Amino acid sequence: MFVVITFLTEEGVKTGFAFLVGAFVSIICGSLGMIVATQANFRTTYCARKSLAPAFRVAYRAGCAMGFALVSLGLLVLIILIIVFKAIAGKNDSGSEANYFRGLFESIAGYGLGGSFVALFGRVGGGIYTKAADVGADLVGKI
Repeated sequence: MFVVITFLTEEGVKTGFAFLVGAFVSIICGSLGMIVATQANFRTTYCARKSLAPAFRVAYRAGCAMGFALVSLGLLVLIILIIVFKAIAGKNDSGSEANYFRGLFESIAGYGLGGSFVALFGRVGGGIYTKAADVGADLVGKI
């Protein structure tokens, strides 16, 4: 996909680079999210042995922390990418033409596409593993 984006867009190399950065950030966010969710599930289960209120509090705080951290990471990398691409193109914020930032916007679109691309395949792969686990649990239940 990187090769297709690089050769078929106007801002080829920059858009391809943004695609790779977006894919990499998506992989990092997915991995961090799984780590935090696994640890939070353990802590929530442990707190649920006492009562429901502390378990809900732990689960809610873990979800908030994970959501804010992952969104913040994605936005931080996006802002850095915009600053770098603006510096490379030599653009400032005083452009008044309609197409002044067109190349920048096309390049940054690669970032979103890369993140979505990896997330899509992560969801499909996760669905396959979930289905396999459901089938295994069903077979165990029948036996």
